[in-house]
Amino acid sequence: MKPVWFRAAAVGVAAFLLTAAYKRAEPSSVMADAANAFLNSLWPDQKAKVSYAFDDDERLSWHFVPTGANYKPGDRELRKGMPLGAMQPFQRVLATALLAAGLSQQGVIKAQSIMSLEQVLLLLEGATPVNRRDSDNYFITIFGTPSARGTWGYRIEGHHLAQNYTIVDGKVSDSPSFFGSNPAEVRIGPRKGLRVLALEDDYGYDMIESLDKTQQDVAVVDKTALKDIITGASRKAALNGAPNGLSAAKMTPAQYDKLMTIVELYASNVPQAMAEKRLELARKQPKDATFFAWTGAVERGGLHYYRIQTPGFLIEMDCTQDQGNHIHSVWRDYENDFGFDLLKAHYSASH
Repeated sequence: MKPVWFRAAAVGVAAFLLTAAYKRAEPSSVMADAANAFLNSLWPDQKAKVSYAFDDDERLSWHFVPTGANYKPGDRELRKGMPLGAMQPFQRVLATALLAAGLSQQGVIKAQSIMSLEQVLLLLEGATPVNRRDSDNYFITIFGTPSARGTWGYRIEGHHLAQNYTIVDGKVSDSPSFFGSNPAEVRIGPRKGLRVLALEDDYGYDMIESLDKTQQDVAVVDKTALKDIITGASRKAALNGAPNGLSAAKMTPAQYDKLMTIVELYASNVPQAMAEKRLELARKQPKDATFFAWTGAVERGGLHYYRIQTPGFLIEMDCTQDQGNHIHSVWRDYENDFGFDLLKAHYSASH
């Protein structure tokens, strides 16, 4: 058993890492320190569950559905890694520090609020041997050996939360990055009125409502809302066919500002240095190759979906399940999901 002094030291390290995560420290260093502190807190059998080789195929396998303990054995493949529920309190503190290392303050609040919604679902659905909604059923998996300048990665994942990070030579890839909310709005109970992803939804409406009738006719590509984000949990982000919707080149400056407000919202889920990289990528995209598309009702409260599609990245959001009270949102990088672009450059330089 870990001695008391070790536990106290672990909490102290976690507090330091949580503070560092919100400052302009180099993200790869903060992530490596947080990951190593977490790994060092684990017993050998725990570390074995958490640790995978960097080139293991599991690194590219991600989900946002409630797999694992939420369903009876055999329903779906169990998630890999180690759940929060299997950790000691001091290990959970260090796991939280690792979560904070890859997210902004805004992102951490969203992530922890999403986890807490499992208890809301448990109350709404009722506890049964099959339905075991659990806020502790979120997993950490580490791929390779954490190092500020090395090649490694980690994943934090559970129902409606999936954050994937790849670190190569001090550079960080932070996608796929998924946040979901069920319910989108808590409508009964002591948390009535809570909307974890309120801005993701409201800013989309602000955008479609800013368009005139002619522009809306182009932006609305289907009057029936898509049932889910198109890319799902795919390993490679791709949409079939040519981009559709309203081109940013056909928007007024005020409308384009609203589009960029959505982009900035998604970018700001990660620490500032990483958010700036997302925004830098966004600003490089030609307006005539940047599209806003909508499906479903444009009136607030109806089933709806939107996306921002560019040559470099993709944003998708849907609110269609559970009578339009269930949100999925994702940021995908066409070239650099799972660090593919970073790895390509790394291997090219090495050889």
